[in-house]
Amino acid sequence: MLKAHFQQFAAYNAWANGRLYDQAASLPDEAYRRHVGVFFQSLHGTLNHLLVTDRIWLARLTGAGSHPGRLDAILFENLEVLRAARQAEDARLAGHIESLSDDDFEATFEYRQLSGARHKQIRREALAHLFNHQTHHRSQAHTCLNLIGADPLPLDLLYYQRTL
Repeated sequence: MLKAHFQQFAAYNAWANGRLYDQAASLPDEAYRRHVGVFFQSLHGTLNHLLVTDRIWLARLTGAGSHPGRLDAILFENLEVLRAARQAEDARLAGHIESLSDDDFEATFEYRQLSGARHKQIRREALAHLFNHQTHHRSQAHTCLNLIGADPLPLDLLYYQRTL
């Protein structure tokens, strides 16, 4: 049952990210990079942050993959390269969830924070955080679109479910 729940979140995550990137690609570069007062300054900074944190969590969850040591790292300056990396990470996340058994969702794993602090976490709790974190910062990206004068597309989970 948990697997189906997280499969839906992975599909929704990829759908919502795709909609954000579609809108970002339609913007002039200046608007895309404009500092508008959100935590990671701009749409560009926010989209990079989301990729950074997914790479961090997937490395923790799978034991594979690399990531920077800073949450505000800019992985890619070019939007199309960033988009391709985002799509690859969304596919990697969906593949990881697909690979899990029901017992895997309840298993505890160990990881280190960027500070080096050790933690133990139940996998389903970490996955819930990962998807919640995505939603949180996508709302900031949505705000960026509003602040630069774009008309953001709906990103609600319910809206996604109605498109199926």
